[in-house]
Amino acid sequence: MKIVFATNNLNKLKEVQSIVPTHIELLSLKDIGCFEDVPETQNTIEGNAIQKAEYVKAHYGYDCFADDTGLEVESLNNEPGVYSARYAGPQRDANDNMNLLLEKLKEKENRKAQFKTVIALHLNEKIETFTGICKGEITKDKRGEKGFGYDPIFSPNNYNETFAEMDLDLKNKIGHRGKAVQELVEFLNTL
Repeated sequence: MKIVFATNNLNKLKEVQSIVPTHIELLSLKDIGCFEDVPETQNTIEGNAIQKAEYVKAHYGYDCFADDTGLEVESLNNEPGVYSARYAGPQRDANDNMNLLLEKLKEKENRKAQFKTVIALHLNEKIETFTGICKGEITKDKRGEKGFGYDPIFSPNNYNETFAEMDLDLKNKIGHRGKAVQELVEFLNTL
């Protein structure tokens, strides 16, 4: 089975490829010749995932799945949420985003947060969604060289290290994206 994962983020692609069974061949946006920015203009994480999957199906004709992920910080009314990638501006710079978040949390005692991933699968003219959540807290400083995005400042519950300090297998097992992909894989295995 060939299916498009609507991303150009090589880190995400690598993470997801390590979970998906080998009988499912993943294609990236680059693989299908999609080089434009796929729209993400919805005001929810789920809405963005669905919008991206529908865009690829409508413009390129491929069955596909798309994800959207947000970091929700309890004491900041679930900011940055749907705006996680552009939190510090349109340049989408992970360090700028982390620095802004750490600055906003400087005076806060409650550092509880969760990562939420929603995957929208557009297959056989139907949309299915799968959600993964990982609860944890925001650290006071950046730690680790692995991962991407907010990984250096997010420490999942029951772990002392950040996502950026963990190996990929552990992150996939306990993380938000890994949980959502696992749900997706279980669904695909029923077809």
